[in-house]
Amino acid sequence: MISEDQRTKIRRLFFAEHWPIGTIASELGLHHDTVELAIEPRRFIKRGLISSVSLLEPYRAFVEQTLEQHPRLRATRLYEMIRDRGYTGSIYAVRRHVRKARPVSRHEAFFRLTVLPGEQAQVDWGSFGKIVAVALDEERERILLAFTCAMRKAVSSSSTRSPRRPPTR
Repeated sequence: MISEDQRTKIRRLFFAEHWPIGTIASELGLHHDTVELAIEPRRFIKRGLISSVSLLEPYRAFVEQTLEQHPRLRATRLYEMIRDRGYTGSIYAVRRHVRKARPVSRHEAFFRLTVLPGEQAQVDWGSFGKIVAVALDEERERILLAFTCAMRKAVSSSSTRSPRRPPTR
């Protein structure tokens, strides 16, 4: 239980000085739950002002119609448009409604590649380490990979023969 002086000090720091609850708790050596109970935030919620009808309700049809015509229009621009028409609510309510009401894009996120057989291919060449032959010569394993796009079939060829280089001294 805290004294009335402490409660008054907590409320002054919170409401007048705008200190966070955690800062007040550490400054006064109290638990943050104790500070929160001393502030009594539920006491200041006026039940009569909370209504089930949103301030945005008269403007919902306009917002939805505008989004149908211009689906990429930002919520802040819609807020400015309905504010000019008399909306007195918050931008956050508009953002929440736009998030739900915005039409879903029907475009694919990729382009489908369609080619005729023999029209296009992809080729890659790789080296895969060294192979020690019987004569103790080191040669590199090399693979050529060709992938035809139309048939979706890979063709590979490997080679271990490489042109001889003169020895370096």
